[in-house]
Amino acid sequence: MVKNIEVYGEMHRYIPYLAKNAGFEKIGEKVVHHQARKYGKTKFGLNRFVNGYLDLLSLWFLSSFGQQPMHVFGFIGSLMFIIGFIAVIVVGVLKIIALSKGVYGFLITDSPYFYIALTMMLLGTQLFVAGFLGEMISRNSEERNKYQVEKEV
Repeated sequence: MVKNIEVYGEMHRYIPYLAKNAGFEKIGEKVVHHQARKYGKTKFGLNRFVNGYLDLLSLWFLSSFGQQPMHVFGFIGSLMFIIGFIAVIVVGVLKIIALSKGVYGFLITDSPYFYIALTMMLLGTQLFVAGFLGEMISRNSEERNKYQVEKEV
C-alpha cells in the first residue's frame, strides 16, 4: 500500500483516505499505547487545524476532479460567463430603453453593473481556459494509464 500512495507535507494524517483513493478496501486501525510527554512543548494548535482542513480539501478536490479538471473549472467558468453575458445584455437593453425615451445623458460605462458583468465574463473565460489546459495536461501525463495490478493471471 505504501508504494501506491504519495505522502508529502503533513499528509500523514490522511493515509487511510489516500489508501482508499488508491483502491484499497480493507483499511483498519491499530491500537497503540501512547506515552506521556516528558520533554519539550506541544506544537498542536489552531494552525494545525487550519492546515489539516486545507490539506483535506485539496485531497478531496484532487480525488474528485484530478483526472477531469474541466468538470469543475469549465462548469464554473461557463456559469460565470453566461451570468456576465446576461448582465451585459440587461445593461444594453436599459441603455436602449433610455435612448428610446430621449434620455441621452448617461453612458453604459457609467454603470457599475457593466464592469461587474465584464469582470465576470473575463473570469469565466479564464476559468474555462484553465480547465481546458488542466484537461490537456492531465491527458498528457505519463501516469495517466498506469494502473495498479493486484494479480497477473
